[in-house]
Amino acid sequence: MALLSFIAGSLISACLAHVDEVRADSNRVFELRVYHTLPGKVPALESRFRDTASKLLAKYDLKVVGYWVPEGTPGWDNTFIYLVAHSDREEAKKNWDAMMVDPEFQEMIKSEQANKLVEKIDRMYMRPTDFSPMK
Repeated sequence: MALLSFIAGSLISACLAHVDEVRADSNRVFELRVYHTLPGKVPALESRFRDTASKLLAKYDLKVVGYWVPEGTPGWDNTFIYLVAHSDREEAKKNWDAMMVDPEFQEMIKSEQANKLVEKIDRMYMRPTDFSPMK
């Protein structure tokens, strides 16, 4: 848990270069998604996000702040991470629900079942603190 908290803090700090693109909103939340892939499947998952998933996320107003792949940490070799900014939790749910019924998303899910890449997904919503540079 401490490592996940450290990673979340590091990801947000890494995003500070884009802080001018983010406007403050008291209800704003960030969603940290950590995909644990089957061994050696990170490149295939990167391709899936590059070619398909990122376009679907944008189509449904799921604003990705960034994508990351850990380096130099053997315990995280099979990990793909991304951070999504939402105006609030309700908007996040509405946008995710809309994407889930999209036929293109359903096709991607069928592909995942046929060619399994992901072992599990950890997901958490985070709110910025009152002293956070990124809100």
